[in-house]
Amino acid sequence: MEKYFSIGEAAKAVHTTTETLRHYDRIGLVKPSKKDEWTKYRYYTEQDIVRLNTVRLLQLMDLPLQEIKKVLAYDNLEKIVAFLSQAEKKADEEIAALQYSKSKIQLAREDYERKLRARKNRSGTFIKDIPKRVILLSDNLTVPTLDNLWNYLGHFYGQVTPALKEQFSFEDLAGIYTENEMTKLFAVCTRYTKTHGLKVLPKGKYLCADCTEDNREQILNEVVHIAQTQYKVKPRFTLQLIVVSGILHWNYEVQVYIGK
Repeated sequence: MEKYFSIGEAAKAVHTTTETLRHYDRIGLVKPSKKDEWTKYRYYTEQDIVRLNTVRLLQLMDLPLQEIKKVLAYDNLEKIVAFLSQAEKKADEEIAALQYSKSKIQLAREDYERKLRARKNRSGTFIKDIPKRVILLSDNLTVPTLDNLWNYLGHFYGQVTPALKEQFSFEDLAGIYTENEMTKLFAVCTRYTKTHGLKVLPKGKYLCADCTEDNREQILNEVVHIAQTQYKVKPRFTLQLIVVSGILHWNYEVQVYIGK
C-alpha cells in the first residue's frame, strides 16, 4: 500500500511552506497524487516529494517556476542531460563567484582586525616612519561629511582638468591638511603630474595620535605641543587622516612631522 503524506508533512520534508505547495498545485508544477473530494486536503507520495525537492534545487539556480515546469516535462534523455550539464556549469560559476566574494570579505575582516589590534596595543602618542607622500588639496572641501566621503576620490578626479585626468590616480584614503590656518581635505596621489594644489609631504618621522571627532582639536593641540616641547620642532603643517571605524562612522589619526 502506497504511503501518503499530508501537505504539512510534505512541506516539512522539503523545507518549505504549505502555501508554497498550494501555489505549485495551482500552477500545475507539482500536483499532489491524491486530493480528498470533500475536504480538499492534499496528499503527497514519496515520488511527489522527490519532485518537490527537484523543484527546490532548481529554484536555487534562479530558474523561474515556468522554466522549471518545462524542464520537469522533458521526456527526452538527451535534453535532460544537456540541461543538467548546463545547470552544473552555472552552479560551478556561482560557487566560484561566492568563493571570490568570501575571500574579499575575509581580507577586509582581517584588515580591520589588524587595525583593531594595533589600536588596542597603543595609547597616547606614537611615532611612525612614513615615506614621502604627494597629496592633492581639494579646491573647496574643508571638513569631512557623509556626502563628500561617499564619493571622495570622484571629487579629486573631477578637480583635475580632463587633459590631465589619465595621469592621476589616488589611494583609497582621505585626510585633512592644515597649514598657516588654511585647512583643506586632501587625497594621496599614487600617480600625478604638475597641477595646482599639489603638496609634497616629507619622508621621516611623524608624531601620531588617535582621536575622535569630539576630541580631535584637543588631541591635535596636544600633539603639536609635544612636538614643540619634547622634539623641539615647530610644525609647518599638520595632518588628520580619516580612519573608517564603521559603515557610517570615522575617527582620525593626527600626524605631525618631527624630522628625519
